[in-house]
Amino acid sequence: MKTRKLTLMSILLCLALIIFAIEAQLPPIAPIPGIKLGLANVINLMALYMLGRRESFIILVLRIVLSSIFAGNFTGFMYSISGGIICFLFMSVMSLFIKENRMWVVSVFGAIGHNIGQIIIACFIMETFQIIWYLPVLIISAIVTGFFTGLTAQITLKHLRKTDIMTKLLED
Repeated sequence: MKTRKLTLMSILLCLALIIFAIEAQLPPIAPIPGIKLGLANVINLMALYMLGRRESFIILVLRIVLSSIFAGNFTGFMYSISGGIICFLFMSVMSLFIKENRMWVVSVFGAIGHNIGQIIIACFIMETFQIIWYLPVLIISAIVTGFFTGLTAQITLKHLRKTDIMTKLLED
């Protein structure tokens, strides 16, 4: 792995951790458990389109592991890793068909995947499949939050590409 690419990945990981820490301090956006914006996913979505699947996956897993260590919550780790991996799988597949100018669509699918992953792990943790009835509420919220985070990533990456910062960082 090139030094510049590794440096860029490190910067993106740090940004994702900072965003996670800030978002953790914000009050919930809805009085419904499990609904949050997931702003750190902006970084993973940008990394997916800038650097590729492998690098984006590395950033995702490291962010989840490190943020779980900071938060000190193993149950939270289980929800985050299951949701994050399924989110990543959904976004990876969708990014094959959807160009950068429609990243918000990829993000919506990723947010839905994240909620599916969390419901699956919740069924095992709570030892009941009745929790699956909560999925429609989470999918509706995923459409809204996924649109917001995806549009944020799309606009941010568009501006970064205009300034040529990414090209300079990734040059040989």
